[in-house]
Amino acid sequence: MTDLQQLAQELFPDEVVTQAHVRHLDLPGGAGRFALITLDNGLDHTKPTTFGPQGLSNLGKALDQVEAEAAAGGIVAVGVTGKPFIFAVGADLKGVEALKERDHAVAIGKGGHDAFKRLAALPVPSFAYYNGAAMGGGVEIGLHCTYRTVSAALPAFSLPEVFLGLVPGWGGCALLPNLIGADRAVSVIIENSLNQNKQLKGAQVFELGIADAIFEAADFLEQSLVWTAAVLKGEIAVERPEIDRGEAWDNAVARGRTVADSKVHGAAPAAYKALDIIASVKDGDLEAAFDAEDNALADLIMGGELRAGLYSFNLVQKRAKRPAGAPDRNLARPVTKVGVVGAGLMASQLALLFARRLEVPVVLTDIDQERVDKGVGYVHAEIDKLLLKGRVSNDKANRLKGLVSGSLDKAVAFADADFVIEAVFEEMGVKQKVFAELEQIVQPHTILATNTSSLSVTEMASKLEHPERVVGFHFFNPVAVLPLLEIVRGEKTDDATLATSFSVARTLKKTAVLVKDAPAFVVNRVLTRFLGDVMASIDEGTPVEVADRAVAPLGLPMSPIVLLELVGPAVAHHVSGTLHRAFPDRFRVSENLGRIVEAGKRSIYTYDSGKPEVDPEVAALFQVGDTVLTEEQVRDRALNAIAQEVQLMLDEGVVAEAQDIDLCLITGAGWPFHLGGITPYLDRAGVSERVNGKPFLAPGVASVPA
Repeated sequence: MTDLQQLAQELFPDEVVTQAHVRHLDLPGGAGRFALITLDNGLDHTKPTTFGPQGLSNLGKALDQVEAEAAAGGIVAVGVTGKPFIFAVGADLKGVEALKERDHAVAIGKGGHDAFKRLAALPVPSFAYYNGAAMGGGVEIGLHCTYRTVSAALPAFSLPEVFLGLVPGWGGCALLPNLIGADRAVSVIIENSLNQNKQLKGAQVFELGIADAIFEAADFLEQSLVWTAAVLKGEIAVERPEIDRGEAWDNAVARGRTVADSKVHGAAPAAYKALDIIASVKDGDLEAAFDAEDNALADLIMGGELRAGLYSFNLVQKRAKRPAGAPDRNLARPVTKVGVVGAGLMASQLALLFARRLEVPVVLTDIDQERVDKGVGYVHAEIDKLLLKGRVSNDKANRLKGLVSGSLDKAVAFADADFVIEAVFEEMGVKQKVFAELEQIVQPHTILATNTSSLSVTEMASKLEHPERVVGFHFFNPVAVLPLLEIVRGEKTDDATLATSFSVARTLKKTAVLVKDAPAFVVNRVLTRFLGDVMASIDEGTPVEVADRAVAPLGLPMSPIVLLELVGPAVAHHVSGTLHRAFPDRFRVSENLGRIVEAGKRSIYTYDSGKPEVDPEVAALFQVGDTVLTEEQVRDRALNAIAQEVQLMLDEGVVAEAQDIDLCLITGAGWPFHLGGITPYLDRAGVSERVNGKPFLAPGVASVPA
């Protein structure tokens, strides 16, 4: 038994094993006998093909066969493709989470390298046919081949390892820059990965030079084989640009470091390790780079970042699809028309989203025709942008525009609506008045949803005859980008309302989390406590720059002061007031922040010099104490506050489990995968134990191996 086979039995007992089926065919035009290896895990296309130890072993056996056939002159070339819709999506990471010894981690890297390198070493040319989704090791097996084709319909192609806390460790870091140049490779390996795992389409794969030819999906394999025959007969010569191994290579790596710094601020090692390997392979020494990939993989597998990344991945891929506490789907009612109260920016974004995803009539209302026209105009203009970008057809654009209208008469506009959402001024009296008016207009079954960011849904519904149909439907700005939707259950919200709300959320392609009706719900409560303690440090005398740098080691998407700019000082001040009234012992209202709002300032910083500097006019407004904290002290204070608040939220039952808070922060606030949201980081850093006397997560969940 080989080391890889033994590892498979010990650590990957639940591996969904990929087979490597070999079949033979005669290439068109008399080009010769051909061996085609098809990667297939025997499941439908919803279960992507992956490479675990047994799968790699099966690939090795297939390569034994075709290598012998090639050496004997029985075949002229070898091809690799996947089952319908799927090429392969990389390593089986379920077992990786269980690895506890570095030698085993090294073996995982070497196992992939040893199998894939054999494709490049065959005595005949090898071809990869990217027929469907290809990620990670699925991309890398193709990079080891002599030639590659890609389907024009390929929906997703990426090297997502850095996003998860790994490096492309089966040849990606070494081979891709040598194929398409360092700068393009940095875009795929670093930039795309850190931009929320951006995927490439088939046409982009071809344009980048990763694939040598592109064919339509309908007859992709047939056309690929015709092309293969032409290449082998010398009728088609594949030409690739010469790789610049001079200053351009160094500039590409430097650009990658700038991208990594802007995204993770040095806090997550994977991107930097990948860049080190790309830099080292400038001289073309692939074997040394393969060894470096093995060692980088082992280091990262044995660290905490990968486990936090996999924890995050499982949250957004699995838990998000089965929201904790959601009612039976069969209780959901159909939604055939949507009403939106308000026509401002948020309301207009909501109208666009509902129209695009539900494809039902959407009507906006407001207090005057000018506002209504502006809101409808915004939606129509955004649809025109989608048309210009090729995201929708001309016919689809016209249909979507036809679905969105405006009216000053709520009674007419909403009489037959099944779902009405308000996005008006964040003041309880205003929202109660809106709902009271709506209740007299809409049908008995119509759901009344509020996009409130912090106010009580229960109180909002308290004066209604039917409070059971009121639900919180809290989106995050920008609506089209951030996936999270906090669905808030008031004290009297019934299951049918909730089930319909979750059904709508799924159609909107949002990540819905069920939240108890508690002040500011989840994301805004955590962020307000976090920002509140940073602002308190500033109010007490810590320089703004020191307080703002304090949490840089977490690698958050933006610093606290920049986050304050994004949220808006007025909104942050309003939410902090709401939470202060609810929890005066923990949430304070910064008088300095109030002065900023009163002065009409949108930011503490100015950027006139090209870098953030405290606005002198803001500095003149501040009244501060004489307590100056260090960055470490500010960071400890903020983390302690978050740990305390998260535990209190769990004690109150705001969400079902800590995982839901992490899911909310990842999808609603953009907190990085490498933190796992927040609770795995607090556990690893010992903050949970220090503040609460216990970790948030069970031992082994998103933690460093013992």
